[in-house]
This record gives sequence, structure tokens and C-alpha cells, in this order.
Amino acid sequence: MDVESAAVESQAPKFALPVDSEHKATEFRLFSVAAPHMRAFHLSWISFFCCFVSSFAAPPLLPIIRDNLNLTATDIGNAGIASVTGAVFARLAMGTACDLFGPRLASASLILLTAPAVYFTSIASSSISFLLVRFFTGFSLATFVSTQFWMSSMFSAPVVGTANGVSGGWGNLGGGATQLIMPLVFALIVNIGAVEFTAWRIAFFIPALFQMLSAFAVLTLGQDLPDGNFKKLQKSGDKEKDKFSKVFYHGITNYRGWILALTYGYCFGVELTIDNIIAEYFYDRFNLKLHTAGIIAASSGLANLFARPGGGIISDAVAKRFGMRGRLWALWLVQTLGGLFCILLGRVDSLSASIVVLIVFSVFVQTACGLTFGVVPFVSRRSLGVISGMTGGGGNVGAVLTQLIFFKGSKYSKETGITLMGIMIICCTLPIMLIYFPQWGGMFCGPSQNISSEEDYYLSEWNSQEREKGLHQGSLKFAENCRAERGKVKGFNSDEAQSTNIE
Repeated sequence: MDVESAAVESQAPKFALPVDSEHKATEFRLFSVAAPHMRAFHLSWISFFCCFVSSFAAPPLLPIIRDNLNLTATDIGNAGIASVTGAVFARLAMGTACDLFGPRLASASLILLTAPAVYFTSIASSSISFLLVRFFTGFSLATFVSTQFWMSSMFSAPVVGTANGVSGGWGNLGGGATQLIMPLVFALIVNIGAVEFTAWRIAFFIPALFQMLSAFAVLTLGQDLPDGNFKKLQKSGDKEKDKFSKVFYHGITNYRGWILALTYGYCFGVELTIDNIIAEYFYDRFNLKLHTAGIIAASSGLANLFARPGGGIISDAVAKRFGMRGRLWALWLVQTLGGLFCILLGRVDSLSASIVVLIVFSVFVQTACGLTFGVVPFVSRRSLGVISGMTGGGGNVGAVLTQLIFFKGSKYSKETGITLMGIMIICCTLPIMLIYFPQWGGMFCGPSQNISSEEDYYLSEWNSQEREKGLHQGSLKFAENCRAERGKVKGFNSDEAQSTNIE
């Protein structure tokens, strides 16, 4: 036995980070670029960051663009809605593509397909053409799904929330960074000698170029899984090619995914809405200069530097003590507080108070985003991409509905719309209480009395014929590595109840 185990160990691939039985990293080392785990992390957030900059490059320049193209408030509202509408279905499709072809190819393909729309923004000449380029550019936001899928494929249960939170947060940072980048690029071009109505058009070449470069980096430097790329592993027989129908079915029939999609609609969806309206809101309401309004708007997005990562870290931290139930409680509490501060943001009427409340509100909302994707990786092993896509798409649906209801046209003032949006956040966060994992419990209930184990839950996605072929082995390893989700606090976990079943 010792000789055999030594032989197996000698044949096992060596990694710079400690790994579990699936070769997922059990540690997250932020400043490492070690392949494949940390390299995938840096490639994922940088490429997503570039897509975010491109998708929201227009809002900080809207006061100039609207004068050049004679845009009305309705035109601007429609374009803002269009920018997040395309990604609704793109995110669901991206999740399925990740399950079937791997995150590297799925991500790079979408980035390259949407880059031309960023270039074409420079030739927009009417409200319709402006809406169309924003619509097609917004498809690139679906790279968020590949980012979260990639991290969930590279990092083990104890640190997956952190990996998802930091990668998603630093990618979303592009929404704040573009509020600073685009006005500066615009000002530089004007200083060189271009007129304003030409300068804003030239400015769009910068985000388009960086978006394309990030795609080439993902393709050439990235790796789908710790052991290699999907195609190579499928050819060697180390990974079976799954069926689209099965992957899709087990994703859309898991009610937990739908609840998380709704929840995400009113944290990330709200963040997208703020990215679209906040610069113009401060510019018009407080009579600020364009650059000043951009800096204030950037403070909201730039909170992603620590807020969303903080959500992932909090999710992992509470899980160590309270298990999955701790993750759910933390998500509900933080997002509800975000809703309260959103209501307050719409009620305060001084510039200084508005800035402070905006920052606090943004921190809570973005932390809730990180907390959401601290739960997502555990909903389904077989349909991880579909669940990630559903949840991510829910964020875009929330943004579309919120902008349609509260910020399209002149039915509501922006301050009233922000207040009503806060009420929506609180209401749409309540269904988190309905999420229940039989092996771990929910917010108010412990694990099932029927002694359901992690193996029971994840192997239920495979039928007897598939198990006979050994297709369930990945789920079996994943179940074993998820036992930490029971937590350690007596009465708050299922450790004792499940031990007899596992033995």
C-alpha cells in the first residue's frame, strides 16, 4: 500500500499552492502569479475589468455626448437600459458555455466579439446608433460568469468565496475606474487640439484596445482547470464531455439558483443602475463640473477595491464557524442594510451628506455581491456554470427593471427613484430565507432529519447509468471537500447528525 501510494503521489502534478483532492487551491495568495490557480485569478479579473470599463465608458461623458447627438432624457434612459439588457441572456449562455467548453475559450470569444461595438461607438450619430452600440457592448459583461466559474474551478470550498469576491470586485472596479479614466482621456485629447465633439469619439479607442488585449492574454496564458484545458482533458479521457440538456436541466430546476438570481438583481443590478445614473445625477442636482461629478461617481465603483472582496472574505469566515447557514445570514443582513442606506441616499439633500451616504451604501451593496457568490458555488456541482449564469443574469434583469421603472423618462425624479430602489432592495432580499440545503440547513432550520449528506445532495444530479460510467466522480470529490460547510458551532451545524451516514 505504501509503495502504491508513493507511486501515485509521484505521478501527481505539482502545484505552487496547496491543493485538495480535485487539485483546487486551498489557499488564496493575492500577490502570487503562480500557474494555474493565481494566474487564472489575475487573468479573470483584468479581462472583466476591461469589459466593465468599455461597458460604462459612456456615462461619464454623457453631458458631452447628449449635446452632440441631441439626446433626450428618455434616449439616455433607454441607452442605459440597453447597456445591461443584452447581458441578461448572454450570462445564461456564458454559464452553459463554461460548463461545456471551459471558461478560457468562452470568455476570450465573447470579449473579442464585443470589442468592435466599442470601436463603433466613435461613429454613433443618432440616439438609435448610440443605443445599439451600448447594447452590444453590454454583452461583454457576461464575462463575469466565466470569471466566477473559473475561480470556482480553481479554488477549494474554504477560500472560494474569497477568490470569487476579489476577482468579481476588482473586475467591477472598472465601473468606478471608467468614471475617472474617460474624463481624463477626453481632457487629454482636447488639450492635444481636438474639438469636444470629436474628442469623446476618439476616447473610445482606448477601452476597445485594452479589451482586445485582455482576450489574447486569456487565450494564450490561461488554463481552464488545475489539470489542464477542457479539450485536452476530454481527449485524454480525464474529463467526460457532459450533455447540454442534462447540464441545463439540473441548473434551471434548482430553485436556489432562482432565489440567488433575484437577490443578485438587487445588489449587482443596483450597482449597474448607479453606474449609469450617478454621474449625471450629481452633475445636474448639485450643478457640478463634469470632472467633479465623475470623481464622486467613481467613489461608488471604486469601493469594489475592498467591498466585494470583503463580502467573499466574510462569507468564508462565517462559514468556518457557522457553515452555510452563516453565509446565508450574512448575505441577508448586509443586503438589507444596503437597502436602508439606498433609501437614505434619496432623502438627503446636501452634497457632502450625499457623498458620504453614497459611499456607505455602495460598500454594503457591493459586499452583498461578494456574499452572494460565496453561496453560488455550492448550489450545484454539475451545473455550476448555469447557476452562475442565472445568478449573474439576474443582476442584469434587476438593473433593467429598476431603470425601466424608476429612471426612464421623467415619471420620477432621480432622488425619488433612488429611494424607491432602496425599498425594492429590502423586499427582494427576503426570499433568501427560503434557501435550504438538506445537508446544512437554512437561515431558520437545521439540516434534514433524514440525515442527508453532501454526497446525497451532489450525486442526486447523476442517474444510475451515469454513475455506472463513473461520470459522478468529480461530484463525489467535491462533496467530500464541502464538508466544512457544516460549521463548528453546536446546534448551528450538521456535523454530528451526518457522521453516522457518512461512516
